[in-house]
Amino acid sequence: QVQLVESGGGLVQAGGSLKLSCVVFGRSFSDYVMGWFRQAPGKERELVALVSRLGRHDYADFAQGRFTISRDSAENRVYLLMNGLTFEDTAVYYCNAGGIHWGQGTQVTVSS
Repeated sequence: QVQLVESGGGLVQAGGSLKLSCVVFGRSFSDYVMGWFRQAPGKERELVALVSRLGRHDYADFAQGRFTISRDSAENRVYLLMNGLTFEDTAVYYCNAGGIHWGQGTQVTVSS
């Protein structure tokens, strides 16, 4: 049983920063490509960023230059540092492992 638990969401003013964290339980963290996705109200879930097992990063266009994904294999954690947040970044952010396993999501709300 693989379990992903996100934390770090909250309310932030436009222009501010948040750092999301996701810890993986139940299986070797290094087996997975890890990712962050988000879903805003009334919209489909979309990819934010991926980090491969070897540390290669891929970002959605809206995240490029503002967000940084990283992984800590010793802690079985993946992080998403978000800078320069805008109202359009308001969404529930989900951690994903291997394209298969999902966390419960953490709410990020950016006030304009």
